[in-house]
Amino acid sequence: MKHFAIIGLVALLPNLAAAQETHTGMNHEAMMNGTGMVQGETMATGLQMNPATEAGQSAFAAVEEIVLALDADPDTDWSKVNIPALREHLVDMELVFTDAEVQTTEVENGFQFAVTGAGKTIGSIQRMAIAHAGVMNGTGDWTFSPEKTETGVVLTVTSTADDMDKLRALGFFGIMAMGMHHQNHHWMMATGVNPHG
Repeated sequence: MKHFAIIGLVALLPNLAAAQETHTGMNHEAMMNGTGMVQGETMATGLQMNPATEAGQSAFAAVEEIVLALDADPDTDWSKVNIPALREHLVDMELVFTDAEVQTTEVENGFQFAVTGAGKTIGSIQRMAIAHAGVMNGTGDWTFSPEKTETGVVLTVTSTADDMDKLRALGFFGIMAMGMHHQNHHWMMATGVNPHG
């Protein structure tokens, strides 16, 4: 039995070598210029596939989506477009969601979130929490009350409804993700409109 397995492996060696040669000889420049493989074509089979949908890091993907839409619109007023402002906002989002620390305290009809950070994260927390509270305050039965501190923000969220379980489950980060207004805000920032003013 071992004899047959060894023969099978030896028989495969030329194919493996050819596959390796194909990969190492791949001309990335030709692919980028459209003279190599068609987009989505696999090296081994030549079949059409396009499994990739992610443009890369999420902030890059968000900027790419907006740039493509602006570029496709012949009425885009490029004198008002401000992609750097959008990028700064996306940096704020990243810092808050990855670097901020949160201490949660239950209060009457809600929760108080002491959100703190260091360095650049402090400003990101303040900008994000205060802007989000401004948009979400009064939505449904919820009240958002932010207070700026030296190291971030204390955000108090209360409800007149029986939403304690929901508020507890969401916590600060879940509450920050609510509203489905972020995409519209990103578009406004990129096109030179202040979404908070």
